[in-house]
Amino acid sequence: MIAPAATIASIYRYPVKGLTPESLTEVALQAGQTLRGDRAYAIENGPSGFDPANPVWKAKTHYLMLMRNERLAALRTRLDDATHTLSISAGGVEVARGDLGSAQGRAAIEAFFVAGFADELKGPPKLLVGAGYSFSDVARKVVSIINLSSVAALEQVVGRPIHPLRFRANLYVSGWPAWHEFDLLGQTLAIGDARLKIVKRIVRCAAINVDPDTAARDLEIPATLQRSYGHADCGVYAEVIDGGRIAAGDAVEVEEARLL
Repeated sequence: MIAPAATIASIYRYPVKGLTPESLTEVALQAGQTLRGDRAYAIENGPSGFDPANPVWKAKTHYLMLMRNERLAALRTRLDDATHTLSISAGGVEVARGDLGSAQGRAAIEAFFVAGFADELKGPPKLLVGAGYSFSDVARKVVSIINLSSVAALEQVVGRPIHPLRFRANLYVSGWPAWHEFDLLGQTLAIGDARLKIVKRIVRCAAINVDPDTAARDLEIPATLQRSYGHADCGVYAEVIDGGRIAAGDAVEVEEARLL
């Protein structure tokens, strides 16, 4: 069976968990790693016991995140890799700025959340980072992939447009038939020199009910998936097994299994 032609439509990373995505034209993937800088920071919502010197994966409920804190989507943030400076804007006006590499800079960002999210905090917010650690929703170091045709099929069920960035994926793929990604579990994708093995379907939570432009919790997508398809899955996780540079527009090919 000939696999359908597909390409990378867009690439995103999310420097701070729950905050603004960053569009990338290309990225260098490393074996066994997430996208560089993806979910590199998180805002602790009350004491979690996270140890930056010995980071151990913890559930997303320990952090500010869209599943419960939809007002995060109304913020526009930008992280400058060179200076480690995070800027936060609301309504087109910068409301906070801080160098995340310094105690003073982190305190400035934390102060913003103390003032603006007081009713949603379980304790003092703390800007967390761990060397090489990713505050992903899963413990494995993975790259998340969304099939844009699956989003289009879901739009037909819901009866209204669905912004693909609700799903906060790293790679958005065009050209596959709807839900084709689920048929690829255990298979390897070739994108440029990189190879990624599809390892898991993504079970969706209430975070995708939040519109990334308006911050309104205006859909019930997991429930709709469950009613319509008998599951709440959309998208897949992949592990990078061979590193390489990939770019928007690159072909996505399913490798044939090698005969031993």
